[in-house]
Amino acid sequence: MRHDVRFLSNGLTIAGHLYIPDVGATTRRLAIVIGHMMGGVKEQSPMIYAERLLREGFIALTFDAAHWGESAGEPRLLEDPFQRSEDVRAAVSFLTTREEVDPEHIGALGICASGGYVPFASQTDHRIKAVATVSAVCIGRMFRFGVDGKQREDAILPMLKEAAADRNNEARGYAARKVALVPTTEEAAGKFPPNSMFHEAYSYYCTPRGQHPRSVGQWVPRSIDRLSQYDSFELIRLISPRPLLMIAGTKADTAHFSSEAIGKAQEPKELFWIEGATHIDLYDKEPYVPIAVKKLSEFFKKHLAAKNVGHPAEAA
Repeated sequence: MRHDVRFLSNGLTIAGHLYIPDVGATTRRLAIVIGHMMGGVKEQSPMIYAERLLREGFIALTFDAAHWGESAGEPRLLEDPFQRSEDVRAAVSFLTTREEVDPEHIGALGICASGGYVPFASQTDHRIKAVATVSAVCIGRMFRFGVDGKQREDAILPMLKEAAADRNNEARGYAARKVALVPTTEEAAGKFPPNSMFHEAYSYYCTPRGQHPRSVGQWVPRSIDRLSQYDSFELIRLISPRPLLMIAGTKADTAHFSSEAIGKAQEPKELFWIEGATHIDLYDKEPYVPIAVKKLSEFFKKHLAAKNVGHPAEAA
């Protein structure tokens, strides 16, 4: 049911997993592109959602963004929001070439940072017929204004100064500097508020719960001079009249990103709350993920299904 695939994005080879139910079926099926978190890889939360949506009868495509995981791109661990958005578009292009997929019935799901990249790509890529997010974050706004949105914007200036120095060093032949992206010890995690994204990141990325050898908990900090100019949701209204669903936990410190984005979006749109869930609870935890998947399945079945497409309910 899971196949290793490769496709190109801006000339870079992207590594993906394609999940296909009923390989021998003659009807084309609804398909969903699924993007991963900043610092994550396709084998983490995207795999969990892909496997569950597969059981609902959907084709799902997960992939490592350029510079991450098994995908190409130098320097490693660079977070380029514009490349990551292009990767979403390239994933859609790949699906349109598959005989199992109806190219007119493709949706996209973004988790965490991809909850920003997927809507951003969808604003101008009308091949994406339905857009959904889980624990969405606009990484650009997060670095400019903090996770809670209360940081002074000029707090980013020291990071931009460091990014300039890093570029100079790389021009002289030095390797790209890498630093920790998430807390790597319980002590470091404990410096963040309980239930916060960075507090819980340690338990997900650095323990057997979600740990993966290609998700190394680091990044290239000079990415900041690209991230600081980026805004996932400023033009989110352009998704309309295609439908938008955003899912967030009521205890997530990042929930304001979804609330603010929905406020800027136009109909049809929905903000779906999962009671008691934090940001990272929605990556993998029971009972929250089943609630999210049920909502996603209903959303994509409603907005992607058509007479000439194999309906997921028929494949269950």
